[in-house]
Amino acid sequence: MKVYLNIVGTVIFTIYGQLILKWRIDKYSSLPDDFLKKMTFLIKLLLDPYIFSGFISAFIASLFWMAAVAEIDLSKAYPLIVSGLVLLTSISAIVFLNENINFYKLLGIVLILIGVVFVNKG
Repeated sequence: MKVYLNIVGTVIFTIYGQLILKWRIDKYSSLPDDFLKKMTFLIKLLLDPYIFSGFISAFIASLFWMAAVAEIDLSKAYPLIVSGLVLLTSISAIVFLNENINFYKLLGIVLILIGVVFVNKG
């Protein structure tokens, strides 16, 4: 049971980090083409406290991931992570970032989840 809590921790902190990064980056202008302007833009992003919290969240997710793979085979843990990320990130992006959902995205999510079931049966 402890391994599943570590997997859930990995998923939750990864999703938080990804959603925060996308949300904050969308608040800035697009990535410039000029190298110097691009570097300035990226440094500006790094100094954003929300984006920094996303990096901290990714680090915490890594700690949960290390704990999970210490207890379960990678071939079992990774499909669980993928299914959680695909399902919850898609739902979260729709709810919090107003991303659209269509038949093909939904079908892709369902097929990935079916594939994870098959992988875990093997």
